[in-house]
Amino acid sequence: YLDTGLFLDGRQIRGWLRDSAKDRRFLNLFCYTGSATVAAAIGGARSSVSVDLSPTYIAWAERNFKVNHLDLRRHLLVQDDVIRWLANVQDSFDLIYVDPPSFSNSKRTTTVFDVQRDHVSLLRRCLQLLTPGGRVLFVCNLRKFKLADEVASFARVDDVTEASIPPDFARDQRIHRAYWLRRAGD
Repeated sequence: YLDTGLFLDGRQIRGWLRDSAKDRRFLNLFCYTGSATVAAAIGGARSSVSVDLSPTYIAWAERNFKVNHLDLRRHLLVQDDVIRWLANVQDSFDLIYVDPPSFSNSKRTTTVFDVQRDHVSLLRRCLQLLTPGGRVLFVCNLRKFKLADEVASFARVDDVTEASIPPDFARDQRIHRAYWLRRAGD
């Protein structure tokens, strides 16, 4: 078993982040190995914050940042529960990437995260952190995921799932779901 942290079906998504990040403040939630942040930084992100609960993943992300010569003063790594961190953060961001686990009940937190149940509150909080004109890229790997209709009451939603799936994964259109979101007024 070899885990590189580079999901092959995420190539298009990392490319979008790279192409969207120039001079932006980037937030990566549930950052795993930080590969999406590396893509954003290579694309010219002004700064970034990457958050994950796992100290192992944060250590992998730090190695990934160093191998790619990223300045750890501008590209911060935060080991924390994403939901707790979101409740306390006061910063704003121009581009936010959210790729949560389908389900998490880690011993490191008292909360249980279920993406189908909790995505509305998660996305609402992310949109509150956006600067005017900012965007959220939300990716979900739960095969039976359905975006709640309620999200459209506070966000403009563009379902980009089909465009996000590389040709070599086209045989399985349920590999992930992908959405660009903006605040309803933007």
